[in-house]
Amino acid sequence: MAQNSGRFGSLIGRILLSLIFVLAGFGKIGDWSATADYMASRGMPAIPFFLTMTILVETVGGLSLLLGYRTKAAALALFLFLVPATLLFHNFWTYPEELQKIQMIMFLKNLAIMGGLLTIAAAGPGPISLDARSNGGVRS
Repeated sequence: MAQNSGRFGSLIGRILLSLIFVLAGFGKIGDWSATADYMASRGMPAIPFFLTMTILVETVGGLSLLLGYRTKAAALALFLFLVPATLLFHNFWTYPEELQKIQMIMFLKNLAIMGGLLTIAAAGPGPISLDARSNGGVRS
């Protein structure tokens, strides 16, 4: 049973972590204008470029994490993406008082996700992954 929990635990963990990125990436495609407006409200420059890059990082990185393909690199890329995103968009100390609590929760949520991503970057995707399959079943 312990073997199955490790085997399926890493898969389920990757699925759960990847969902936020995949859904956010596709959501930004479907609501480009609102996302661009929000980015502008936070003082982002070069919005078309950064929004396109955000969509690519979230969708490609999220799908890579989901499938366990180049998992360590994907987890590290998503971690690095979250550092400036968290500091620019969830810097709760810059929001009006009535929005600070929700932004602090979003900030802390991102820190928790970053912890999960670093864990995957260090430990690898687990045995149920494309990485393991391409390495002859050896975890990478």
